[in-house]
Amino acid sequence: MRDIVHLACQECKRKNYSTTKNKKTTTGKLEFNKFCRFCGGYKIHRESK
Repeated sequence: MRDIVHLACQECKRKNYSTTKNKKTTTGKLEFNKFCRFCGGYKIHRESK
C-alpha cells in the first residue's frame, strides 16, 4: 500500500512537496533535488513527518 509523504527543504525546513511511497519496497527516506520557491533555487528535499 502506498502512503502519502511530505518532502521538506533541507535549507529552510518548509514542506513544499508531497508524494507517495511504497513502504514495503522503499525502507529508507526519500530524497530528491527539487526547486524551493522560498530559498529560490534547487535544494535537496527529504522525506519528513
